[in-house]
Amino acid sequence: MNQPQKPFLVACLQMQPQPADIDANLARISAAAASAGAMGAQLLVTPEMGVTGYAIWDWIAQLAQPRDGAIVQRLVAIAQEHRIALVAGFPERCGDTVYNSAVLVEADGTTVFYRKCHVYGPLENAAFSKSSTHSEIIEIAGIKAAMLICYDVEFPEMVRAAVLAGAEMLLVPTALPRSAPSHRVAMSMVPTRAFENNVFIIYSGLCGVENATPYQGNSVIVGPDGEDLARAGMDETLLLATLDPARFGALQLDPYLRDRRPELYGRLV
Repeated sequence: MNQPQKPFLVACLQMQPQPADIDANLARISAAAASAGAMGAQLLVTPEMGVTGYAIWDWIAQLAQPRDGAIVQRLVAIAQEHRIALVAGFPERCGDTVYNSAVLVEADGTTVFYRKCHVYGPLENAAFSKSSTHSEIIEIAGIKAAMLICYDVEFPEMVRAAVLAGAEMLLVPTALPRSAPSHRVAMSMVPTRAFENNVFIIYSGLCGVENATPYQGNSVIVGPDGEDLARAGMDETLLLATLDPARFGALQLDPYLRDRRPELYGRLV
């Protein structure tokens, strides 16, 4: 018989990146992990490319590292020191190929990787290869989670596919450039994805300005009812929220997953 899921505390770091300064960015992530862990959080999600900075197009190939490189080793050390699961974004090198990647480091040092599938705009397309592999489903504090990166979550098919694979929570590092469409993504689209799929979303973004690129901020932790559990403005922030799967599961929030008719959706693929 399955044990009932218990409430647990999660954290979401909205941070100002230091362009191409891995040491400074890792120090910021480590400080957030220390604070979140001290408050009892079991998971910290940090932004897309937060380890290196995002708007560093001339530096990405030089800074990219393999999965067994120094970046991931240092993230493992941070997670183990502060006894907290940690998601961080970095440029991943695989031979001559570079991916926009995220790593989930569990508190015991175990690592799981995800490579961004939907690459946004000409600069990203010039810097990164596209992945075609879905996130693994990982269990954290008794709840099943999957990773997406930024633009991925804007495609309803990606979110629905993760949920149909068993995900109850989505971990989404992001780096939204500031604009009216980005504001709508952060404020409207992400909560809608949570509501239509009955899933928690932790959406962790960059803020401030990096190499003349202003970021949207507005990081958020959303419940399966589509309501904000914690929301950032435009400045650096460490968000915390208690996720209670039992509460949301008992509410029977919406019938979308139950009432799906896949036989009607063939044109989508």
